[in-house]
Formats: sequence, C-alpha cells, structure tokens
Amino acid sequence: MTEIEFNIDELSGALALESDAAHIKAFLSALCTPAELIDLSKRWALVKALRKKVPQRQIAKTLGISLCKITRGSRELKKPDSAFVRMFELLGKD
Repeated sequence: MTEIEFNIDELSGALALESDAAHIKAFLSALCTPAELIDLSKRWALVKALRKKVPQRQIAKTLGISLCKITRGSRELKKPDSAFVRMFELLGKD
C-alpha cells in the first residue's frame, strides 16, 4: 500500500465515523483551499446533472468544466458497483 492509499483509507475511515455534517464541512474547509472546494463541488454537481440526463455539453457550459471530467464522471456512474450510485442511495436519491 502506498502512502497515498494509506492516507486516503485513513481519511475515508475518519469521515465514515463522523455523523455531524457541519463538522465534516468544517473539516473539508480546513483541509482544502477554496479553489479545491469549488472543484469538488463542481464534480458533485456534474454527477447530479448526469443522473438527471443533462447533456454533457450543457453541463460543461453551465459548470465551466471540461468534457473530459464529465466523461470520467459518466463512466464512473455507469459502473455496476458505482460509488456515486451508492452515495445517491444513501441520500435517498436513487
């Protein structure tokens, strides 16, 4: 296991233990720069738009992101064991 994998595993585990969304938001805001938070938000917005069948070019124009990022999101969403789908299920948006 690489150091990056270890750190991602540890971070994921810590987030899974926290049930207070406000604390998670504060943690992410402390961990990430404002630009990183904007990028993270846009990536989540693109996945939500893909779920609503919004055309990729419209998503790119609306969010100001590349078609490459949108295509990657689309591929991830289509995987049988998609982590995105699992998150939608957890949010009651399946």
